[in-house]
This record gives sequence, structure tokens and C-alpha cells, in this order.
Amino acid sequence: MQSWQLPEHIADILPNSARHLESAKEQLLALFRVHGYELVHPPLMEYSDSLLTHIDPGLSLKTIRVVDQLSGRQLGIRADITPQVARIDAHLLSANQGINRLCYAGSVLHARPEGLLTTREPFQVGAELYGYAGVAADIELIDLMLKALQIGDVGEVILSLGHIGIFRALAEAANLDTAQTKQLSEMLRDKDARAVSALVGNWPLKPQEAAAFAALAQLFGGSEVLTEARERLPSLPAVEKALAELQAVVDAFPSATIHIDLAELRVVEYHTGLLYSVYSSDFHDALARGGRYDGLGKHFGRARPATGFSFDLRLFAGRLPKQKRPDTVAVAEADLAAARETVEQLRREGVTVAVDYGLPANSMQNSSRRLVWQDGAWQIIEN
Repeated sequence: MQSWQLPEHIADILPNSARHLESAKEQLLALFRVHGYELVHPPLMEYSDSLLTHIDPGLSLKTIRVVDQLSGRQLGIRADITPQVARIDAHLLSANQGINRLCYAGSVLHARPEGLLTTREPFQVGAELYGYAGVAADIELIDLMLKALQIGDVGEVILSLGHIGIFRALAEAANLDTAQTKQLSEMLRDKDARAVSALVGNWPLKPQEAAAFAALAQLFGGSEVLTEARERLPSLPAVEKALAELQAVVDAFPSATIHIDLAELRVVEYHTGLLYSVYSSDFHDALARGGRYDGLGKHFGRARPATGFSFDLRLFAGRLPKQKRPDTVAVAEADLAAARETVEQLRREGVTVAVDYGLPANSMQNSSRRLVWQDGAWQIIEN
């Protein structure tokens, strides 16, 4: 192996792409700012327990661990920024008993890639709202997520909605144990209603309980799914509340193409209510994911209602608006000392000025603008 080779699924970002990504990040942070979200910069590495690897098996598998040479404790390199932001809200911003709107943009590192074409170093951008349990907060975040995704040329998008609260309410009413809940949730993800019916048929459940679980595997499609769900699912308070929240989101985005999937149970250990994600026909997986995760902050001393979303900005590489390379003014090395004051003034004004060292392959020799002494002053002239 060459000493300069990078690990699999790790890549450099070269100038053109880096310029596009940085510009997109600036646009996103500006968007978040005008919606009231304040930027935080959590550290790249923390003690692994602080990253909540002990409560989310999926997150634990993604997290790279090392031993801290100062304390001897286990450190984790963050694989997800959301738990860090929850820690900030619960601990460092605990004086604020009201709403905290926080956003972030930074690299995370995964022990393994999530797919054959994905990087192990996503650039995660996201926004989180803490302190309000109403569905209006979820609608606010979904609206912001859809606006954020407009930075890339992704074509028509589909807003996908789910609600973990429905499955949890049915599981609690049926008195399922932890093993049964895990097995059933994994099977529901496959949308195999026949297999679900066979599984719950072997459990001591009431007929209406078994029928409800089988129905979940079939309740996906457009907004009409909500009407069908009210007919096929038991009228439990938690189920009614979840369906009402889904209906509120549908009503809030009348022009959006919406897909509803009541068997969407992607992160049972992490989220607690509404789930939302965005898909496009040009991408093999979700462009962005989000949802409600009330109570996550209890691991840091303060349980709070919370909802938020995130996405990998690097997914949009090649689809971001092209940023023109700034025009550069060349100044000959021999003139630099005499022109120093003018050069620095131009740079303060945002003009790119680079030194031309006169090398045969120096791209500065082909610069269209040069700083030269002319008519008793340093002036920029066109070649």
C-alpha cells in the first residue's frame, strides 16, 4: 500500500468541490439563522458514554473508539451530532427553561459505510428544537428541512412520514415483552403482512390486537392511509393522538407529495414520535431524516421535548450551485514590497491578490488582471 493512500470510503475534497460545499454551508447556516436557530460546535471526540452509544445499538456500531491517553477512559469519535446537541441543551444551556433552537454543521466519522457508495466521513448539517412538545414544532422543522434541501438540484421530492408512537401504543396494549417488541418491529420494516400475521398468531393476543399489527404492515401510501388507519386500528388515545399529528403535518404542506408509512420504525431506541424524511428519484436513499426524540436529554440530567433533522451535505456534491472561482489579481514578486500597502488594502476589500513568482508553469502568468505601477500609482490592469 502506498503511504499516501486513504482508508476505504474516505476521500479528499478538492478545491472546486470544497468551494461549492463551503458556499452551501454558508447558505444553510444563514437560512437557519433567519429562522432563529443558533450555531453550536460540539467537539469531534467525547467520552463514548456521552455519545449515547450505550442506548442505541445502531449508533454504537458506527462509533470508532480509542483510549484517552490522559484519563485512560474510552473516547468515541462522533458518528452523529444530535446526541451532542441534546447534551448541550440539557447541560450547558440548562438555565434556559424555554425553547432552544440550535443548529450545527460538521464532520462525523463512521466505523463502516452505510452503503457501497457512501462516505465514512459525512458532513452532517442539521437543526434541533428543544422545549416544545406540540406538533407545530415538528411542522417548523419539516418546513426548514424542505427549504434546506433546495440548495441542491435534487428534482421533485417526496416527504415521507411515520410515527413510532402508534407501534409503541399497540405493543404496550398487547403487553409485548422487549424481545417480542424487537422481533416484531424488525419484521414490520420488511412490510411482510403474512409473516407478521403468522408471528403474532403464535402469541397469546386478542384477535383485534393481532389484526392491528398485521394492518400496520399494510398501512402505507398517500394521505388516505390515515383514514384507513382510523378504521383498522384500535381507538387507543396514543394512536388517535399520533394520527392527529400526522394529519396536522399533511394539512400544513398541501402542495407537497407525501408518503405515509405507519410501519416506519427505523430507530425504535432513539425516536419517540413523528418521523419525517425526504426522498428523490435521483437518490437511492433518503436525502434527509428527522423526527421527535423527547426525553433524550435525561441522560444528561434534563429530559426535554425535542425534534430535529439532519443530512449529509456531501450527498449534494456535483448538484450544488456552481461557485465561480474568484478572479485573481497577480502581483509580480519583484513588485510585492513596494506594492504591499495596496495589496493589503485590496485584500481587506475582498479582492483576491496572489504573488506571481514567474515560474514557467505558474498559473498567475495567465491571470487576466495584474497589479502594476502605472501613471504614478499601483493600478489593476486587464491583460
